[in-house]
Amino acid sequence: MSDLNAFVAVAQAGGFREGARASGGSASFLSEAVRRLEAQLGVRLLNRTTRSVVPTEAGKGLLERLGPALSEVESALDVVNGFRDRPAGSLRLNVPVSAARLVLPAIVPPFLAAYPDIRLEVVAEESFIDVLAAGCDAGIRYDERLEQDMIAVPIGPRVQRFATAASPDYLDRHGRPRHPSELLGHACLLGRFASGALTTPWEFERDGEVVRVEPSGPLIVRIGGATDLKVDAAISGTGIIHVFEDWLRPHLDSGALEPILEPWWQRFSGPFLYYPGRRLVPAPLRAFIDFVKASASQR
Repeated sequence: MSDLNAFVAVAQAGGFREGARASGGSASFLSEAVRRLEAQLGVRLLNRTTRSVVPTEAGKGLLERLGPALSEVESALDVVNGFRDRPAGSLRLNVPVSAARLVLPAIVPPFLAAYPDIRLEVVAEESFIDVLAAGCDAGIRYDERLEQDMIAVPIGPRVQRFATAASPDYLDRHGRPRHPSELLGHACLLGRFASGALTTPWEFERDGEVVRVEPSGPLIVRIGGATDLKVDAAISGTGIIHVFEDWLRPHLDSGALEPILEPWWQRFSGPFLYYPGRRLVPAPLRAFIDFVKASASQR
């Protein structure tokens, strides 16, 4: 079973390093497991080059039949979990960096305290991927990014806002915008998605009026991992920032950043925990879903 799982991980990920990241193992372990499996079966399952790992015809046939079979085995074993006093096992979540920073800190510590036999792994990235293909049990996304045929459960705050701010020093030097259109005359700090698209236009709304502006400025950072750099640049007086309010809240409260255009800050719905609508949800994921729902009801 271990060797079969190793083969599936490598074949689905398209490489030994990628398979190791998805499965939580090591590339050398996966390589040895696949070689052992090929020796036992007497047939090559993967064509290996320095650039890619691709299933052979035999490998493709085995992979097509193994996927559903291993899922059934996993589900069957998880039934036993229901007879334990406490759920146990691994839970792997794929989440955007914003959720790892702003949503999960209030949930993860008490969840792990309540379920000490569950091992949680959080993969934080901004790429919109197939959570199953990435070896994850569930993901967190906003409603416009949810994949089809998924079950979605609200997680975290249900209403959020985009906040616009700058350092008092910057605003003293360059003036305080009174309308979103005035941002076109300011240095603005921008972001870029993993896809290459900029996080523009910036959108504002007030009394039913929606205004979209295409600002420019001296700094562009990758959304997620480099957002803190953009925040630091705003605090240092480099320009105006426009991100989640919760990301800026500590600096707004301390006075390091000054809110601007607050009546125009746009609201949007909070994120969702989503997972495949399988017949049997693994016990660690079911425990996490129940915990999230209970936390929401308490709020």
